[in-house]
Amino acid sequence: METIQERAILVGVNRKNDAHFAYSMEELMNLAQAIDVEVVGKIEQNLERINPSHYVGTGKIIEIKALYDEMDANIVIFNDELSPSQIRNLEGDLECKVIDRTMLILDIFGRRANSKEAQMQVELAQLQYMLPRLVGLRASLSRQGGGTGGGFRNRGAGETKLELDRRKIEDQIAKLRKDLEHVKEQRQTQRKQRKKNGIPVVSIVGYTNAGKSTLLNHLLMKTGQSDAKKVFEKDMLFATLDTSVRHIQLPDQKEFLLTDTVGFVSKLPHHLVKAFRSTLEEAKDADLLLHVVDMSHHEHQFMMEVTNETLQEVGVENVPTIQVMNKADLANEPYPVVKGDTIWLSAKEGKGLTELIDLIRAHLFADYVVCEMVLPYERGEIVSYLNENASILSSEYMEEGTLLKVEVKQSDYDKYKEYVLNE
Repeated sequence: METIQERAILVGVNRKNDAHFAYSMEELMNLAQAIDVEVVGKIEQNLERINPSHYVGTGKIIEIKALYDEMDANIVIFNDELSPSQIRNLEGDLECKVIDRTMLILDIFGRRANSKEAQMQVELAQLQYMLPRLVGLRASLSRQGGGTGGGFRNRGAGETKLELDRRKIEDQIAKLRKDLEHVKEQRQTQRKQRKKNGIPVVSIVGYTNAGKSTLLNHLLMKTGQSDAKKVFEKDMLFATLDTSVRHIQLPDQKEFLLTDTVGFVSKLPHHLVKAFRSTLEEAKDADLLLHVVDMSHHEHQFMMEVTNETLQEVGVENVPTIQVMNKADLANEPYPVVKGDTIWLSAKEGKGLTELIDLIRAHLFADYVVCEMVLPYERGEIVSYLNENASILSSEYMEEGTLLKVEVKQSDYDKYKEYVLNE
């Protein structure tokens, strides 16, 4: 079957001289290109407020139509979420397919979702978006029966097509919510188990295409993990939608779990944030966040703000954070450099990872204690446990037992306090 190349005109309204409008339009183009839509034209308008009936002023409609015909386009993409009536009015006046930024992002998410959970989350968001927009999507909605002697005589057999669709969608939304609630409970159980195991969790967050998956993969390589544990990485928007959890073991037996989360973008659809809430809550329960920033991008400050706002929206607050200023090589900034809880590095080059691991250590393992213990020879199981779960700095065999100089977590220190030498 021959596929038709989509050729799009982009339309945006700059409200009240928004400082980030130009970037927002640049990002809209990148979003369109992410699903192979060819952008053939762009129209912008400065307005104090959005036109409630058509989004743009009525004069602009003529301009959009003229450019649409001139460029032989077949779709118009608007840079904000449109109301159902705006879509209906625009499609009527422009006589073409109209989609908004939300629909575009939902389409990208739909194509990128690989895991069952991500697919359910995207489908839920798509259906919630579609439900209020059913009215007017079809020219012929009614299949209501006729007849005499009362207008409602055949009502039971003659529900409108619209009502049938609405019912189907509402049923599907209810089913997806129930299924996702079940997945959420499983996630919470897994998180409780991790807390019980005492393994700290580090969550990677950040704007889409900031280099989160690249960072995760290079940290895995740095700590000697197998290639099988690597996650998908590509220079494109929303390359990763599925949360990955990887176990990191450091040479001195310290360990933590590293989770990768979905990337953010400005004007991320509200339905999508809600649908991905359980996934994003991985960051809420983390002991530490790595906020990855593409510092080579001219709008990186704005991207940081968007990420922080989205995290607040899902209740991620007061979690200690390391700012990872990635792609320092492309920004011509000196690296690796550490200042407080901010590090400049290049994940792709693998430069700055040692310093990043040291920062992670300082946050996660601040409660570790260095001490000396004398363990009786009949308590060999404790020596085995410490060999696996602590950093043995030195060991010596003495008459009364094994003398160990160890670095242990506070809980293990308290557990084996009776064997600690008083200093």
